[in-house]
Amino acid sequence: MPLGLILGLGRAMRRKQTSSLDILSSKRGPRDYYKGKNCKSTGFHTRKGGYVVMNEKLPNYVVPDLTNFKLKPYVSQCPREVKTTEAADTAK
Repeated sequence: MPLGLILGLGRAMRRKQTSSLDILSSKRGPRDYYKGKNCKSTGFHTRKGGYVVMNEKLPNYVVPDLTNFKLKPYVSQCPREVKTTEAADTAK
């Protein structure tokens, strides 16, 4: 009897530890459980079923002015090797 108890404790210790996010998923929870994707809301629901978007909660992207900029916005996935004198000087 004590040997079986010790073996059971050993098996429990070897079992993979679950993180707090894996404990309850939408498949393991109740039928109406929705876990979400960790997104922030952009407003709130009204009592009559509407939705009010708040400008303070919307993301604000600051983009610099790129007129007369010599680089292009596209970056290739297969860049070519370009040897310049500046790169050769910094490598030495």
